[in-house]
Amino acid sequence: MTFDLGKAMAKKGEFESARLAEFGFRQRARTFRMMAGELGAEPADLVAMVAQMDDEAILQELRIRFLAQADRIEAAYGRCVAEARAQLIRERGDPTPHRLA
Repeated sequence: MTFDLGKAMAKKGEFESARLAEFGFRQRARTFRMMAGELGAEPADLVAMVAQMDDEAILQELRIRFLAQADRIEAAYGRCVAEARAQLIRERGDPTPHRLA
């Protein structure tokens, strides 16, 4: 029985891609849940949009829904993205791919 390096690298690539995709989804969901708190919206409504729209489309929808707070939305988004990432790194570890060296 021999070790197939190509097969091992393909498996690692699939694993890393899935891990990064999961981290990214968790970060997006947490970001918009935090944004809901800042805007006074229902968190479940914003998190549901994560599966249906990209971030820019969600932000545009928020600008329309919360017209009075439209100028705060970009700043809140930046803060929430950074905080969501920091929380997830503390909970789940750094998502940077592990290199084979």
